[in-house]
Amino acid sequence: KASGPDTAVVQARLTALGFWAGDADGKYGFATTQAVMAFQKYLGLPASAKVDDATAFWLGAMSERAHGTANSGHLVEIDKTRQLLFVIVDGHTQWTFNTSTGREEPYTSVNHNDPSQLESGDAVTPNGLWKVERERPNGWWDGDLGSIYRPKYFHGGVAIHGMTKVPNYPASHGCVRVSVPAMDFIWASGLVPVGTPVWVHE
Repeated sequence: KASGPDTAVVQARLTALGFWAGDADGKYGFATTQAVMAFQKYLGLPASAKVDDATAFWLGAMSERAHGTANSGHLVEIDKTRQLLFVIVDGHTQWTFNTSTGREEPYTSVNHNDPSQLESGDAVTPNGLWKVERERPNGWWDGDLGSIYRPKYFHGGVAIHGMTKVPNYPASHGCVRVSVPAMDFIWASGLVPVGTPVWVHE
């Protein structure tokens, strides 16, 4: 995970293949590690976020842009099996992001807004076809289960949002995590406005 000209080449290649890696600035930062992880998940490689020999080979060998399952419409597709998020425009996958969805187990947690209250439920990102119902624009917002960054809610309190940690496994209470820089890009690009369908499947 060294920064430098080789990293800029990796960033440019990931971008060409449809994995959002931020700017090709040669810095092996959060956006780049997330893009490498998404690439590895897409190909079924160990999702280490490091460019090992197998990852380097497939970066050179992969011949088509990454794509989700949906081949029509404008939507966000969340593949829980592979832990990937696809943004699809006019039936074509525009971008692929690493994601971490609900960890699929019961939880009990102290309410961050009212520490005298306990929140409990099942940490599940619900399968189905939903749509972005509301959003909260700038900065971090204090949810009952912790702080979330620039959320786009698509099923009650379940949102796509930025997070400082997006591991290679399901880790959330049910929300769909992407990196903070990825969430900034999603907002800046205008790709996921209110009303956008969100298809969650596994």
